[in-house]
Amino acid sequence: MSRIDALIAELCPEGVGFKELQELFIIKNGYTPSTANKAYWADGTVPWFRMEDIRKNGRMLSESLQRITEDAVKGGRLFPANSIIISTLATIGEHALITVPHLANQQLTSLSLKDEFIERLDMKFVFYYCFQLAKWCRDHTNSASLASVEMNGFKKFRFPIPPLEAQREIVKVLDTFTELEAELEAELEARRRQYHHYRDALLSFDGREDVRWATLGELCQINRGRVISKDYLREHAGPYPVYSSQTANNGIFGFIKSYDYDCESITWTTDGANAGSVFYHYGEKFSITNVCGLLKVLDYDEVITKFLYYELGQITNKYVSDGMGNPKLMSNVMSQIRVPIPPLAIQRDIVAILDRFD
Repeated sequence: MSRIDALIAELCPEGVGFKELQELFIIKNGYTPSTANKAYWADGTVPWFRMEDIRKNGRMLSESLQRITEDAVKGGRLFPANSIIISTLATIGEHALITVPHLANQQLTSLSLKDEFIERLDMKFVFYYCFQLAKWCRDHTNSASLASVEMNGFKKFRFPIPPLEAQREIVKVLDTFTELEAELEAELEARRRQYHHYRDALLSFDGREDVRWATLGELCQINRGRVISKDYLREHAGPYPVYSSQTANNGIFGFIKSYDYDCESITWTTDGANAGSVFYHYGEKFSITNVCGLLKVLDYDEVITKFLYYELGQITNKYVSDGMGNPKLMSNVMSQIRVPIPPLAIQRDIVAILDRFD
């Protein structure tokens, strides 16, 4: 028996109790102060968190990339320190523990412990258990073009309250794994920087006389995905993947019994936090939702699909627009992106080199 099992057996022999999320936490939605009021954003002192903070700085946060002024805070009330923020809109389930008083944007929902449970729950344990909450969120989204969590069910999610000693033992074990993961991620990041250096050097063609430039609209057939709801997935379950905008499960939203594409192609995310991300498909049958688009090369004697994929991987982020907090890269913009087309032999060499990094 592990020490954790022993603690639970000793301290709560009848089992661990559970409570609904709404019983344990004050649940509030984030918001964006008016961007038209410049005074809200000038020399702010209040941390205002977004998904970008989690992506750039991790899941334990005390500083935000953007700050707002106290005048921008509704009713003067901040989310308290040692609260969880979790994404319940667009990119679902990403979460972080915030250690300072703060606010967040509307993509994020705040969970702060009610006073009567502050002495019963270790916030680091809460943070780790929120990975289970995140999985529940991804499995319970509303059917819409912009994914959102089913909030009534969210509030009723059952959260365990093991003895504090057991919570701290669990945290100790998971902290050890987190440290090991950080070391591996640092090594991976070093390799990623090396890859980007070679990619950028290999794909720099300015001033080359043997390279012509063309728009994606000239080079590719461009398709937009279709609406595929959670209900549709359940009713038409099958073996073929459906790709959407989420990062979990390698972007797979679900599986259905039919498919829309079986060609070598590039897909990209059109809406949400991952707008502009590109993905290469070869030798598979699949579909995409309406927050994705697809590029199919028209003439394989002119451009290699995987070369185009590598080229787009370094430039699409430049064309993403940020409309009211919902980044977009729509088909009309994608079709106008100009890309270099070197001779096929050079394309093949570049693909072979970059494939080795993958």
